[in-house]
Amino acid sequence: MKIVVIGGTGLIGSKTVERLRKKGHDVLAASPNSGVDTITGTGLAEALAGARVVLDLANSPSFEDNAVLEFFRTAGRNLLSAGAAAGVEHHVALSIVGTERLQGSGYMRAKMAQEELIKSSGIPYTIVHSTQFFEFMDGIAQAGTIGQSVHLSPAYVQPIASDDVADVMAEVALAAPANGIIEIGGPEKVRLNEIVACLLSAKSDPRQVVADPHAPYFGVELKDESLVPGSNARLGRIRFNDWLGQQPPQKMTA
Repeated sequence: MKIVVIGGTGLIGSKTVERLRKKGHDVLAASPNSGVDTITGTGLAEALAGARVVLDLANSPSFEDNAVLEFFRTAGRNLLSAGAAAGVEHHVALSIVGTERLQGSGYMRAKMAQEELIKSSGIPYTIVHSTQFFEFMDGIAQAGTIGQSVHLSPAYVQPIASDDVADVMAEVALAAPANGIIEIGGPEKVRLNEIVACLLSAKSDPRQVVADPHAPYFGVELKDESLVPGSNARLGRIRFNDWLGQQPPQKMTA
């Protein structure tokens, strides 16, 4: 079966492509570098010809409110239009747990716009809502840094390893369309400030983490339920401390 992975060279995309190829499928890892551009539409028709499944794992290069909204709207329209023309039977997209609860965030509004396009496209679909990746914790620390302190909400999070995300994305690609949302998360629910403090300690990073209930998370204040999945979520197998212990030192520098 031919499967096209948009964003197929990124963190989740490359791992998903590897898993699907090991199962014997014809997988195209599509990206602007490979001549497939969802913003301009260049190469989309050729890439999707004969494809039964499309996975949209691409992310916006900018998180600025207007730019990210334009990215997901334009890319979504172009990809879904090309998919419909090619007769794609299953459109899979990766989104975020809490999207509907955090519409004060420009990024979350953009993801919601992407999801609405998918739902109204007429193409059978599955949207996977994932919690934050372990690999994203450092970016969260950077976003909350003020001087030598990192100001973060003590709200709960349930982050997940990218390997666990890729396992799910590969499984979903080969399953029947859910025509709805599937939630995935990590095996442990922890406080955001505490898990970032653990990461910084492991890196011997001198920044101090300050628990601040009003600290914005990419533009919005968090509540305990904002970023955690529901009771029916599929949970990953990799725990944060195990993942942390496997990271090469050069990848753990600030």
